[in-house]
Amino acid sequence: MTEGPGSIDAVEALLEGQGYVAARSLATVVFLSLRLGKPLFLEGEAGVGKTEIAKVLAAGLGRRLIRLQCHEGLDASSAVSEWNFAAQMIAIRAGEAAGRAGVFSEDFLIERPLLAAMRPQPGGAPVLLIDELDRADEPFEAFLLEALSDFQVTIPELGTVKAPEPPIVILTSNRTREVHDALKRRCLYHWVDYPAFDRELAILRARVPEASAQLSREVVAFVQALRGEDLFKRPGVAETIDWAKCLIALDVVSLSPEVIADTLGAILKYQDDIQKLQGLETTKILAEVKKALV
Repeated sequence: MTEGPGSIDAVEALLEGQGYVAARSLATVVFLSLRLGKPLFLEGEAGVGKTEIAKVLAAGLGRRLIRLQCHEGLDASSAVSEWNFAAQMIAIRAGEAAGRAGVFSEDFLIERPLLAAMRPQPGGAPVLLIDELDRADEPFEAFLLEALSDFQVTIPELGTVKAPEPPIVILTSNRTREVHDALKRRCLYHWVDYPAFDRELAILRARVPEASAQLSREVVAFVQALRGEDLFKRPGVAETIDWAKCLIALDVVSLSPEVIADTLGAILKYQDDIQKLQGLETTKILAEVKKALV
């Protein structure tokens, strides 16, 4: 069990204090993860705030954030530790290894995220973010089972390192592929969906408070309308925030077809999507948005 907020309301308050407006269901599963000491597996589209949860939780609890960014080809040595071969060779040539434990000792070990998360940290157990697990290969998932089941990792030359206090573990996936059931069973699971209008508006006001009420409503309504279009990649909350910041930088007070055309690259990341919405389509969507907001 990890010490933390004593209720779901306290979790909501902690997250809001860091500018993260969470749905009640998300705050509930975060509370349970902290209370039970179980890893939390967050799945959903890119840009909906999965990674941000780990960041604001670490900041709110005053814990160190340790991030393992997953990618194709990630293996145990990259995730746990590696040997500093250059330093080992220098020590061997200089004869410095004599009388010591040898070159396979802590002195020559390069600590990677999973090993760091098993070490005692100032302020308490760290928040371990295993980000975009779906980008890693399936064999790496099997390796993670030991770390998440027993909160320990094994270094062949040194033995097993077990966490004196289990880290707060958050895994994320954009669901580019399915993650194995054996790993999911060791976690609490939550699907992070696109927020409804009112919550996304609250998020925007928390993250971009300098935006006017009118502009914020128009931005959120337009982005939500775009998510209903047949796009290759729908914009996430991260794009909503980025777009609002761009509009503020341009001193925009209200959306217009011209402004949208000039800044579509802040919310859409594929040329086919941008081309589809240029011209009459953008004008039509904006007109419907402004009509609905009246």
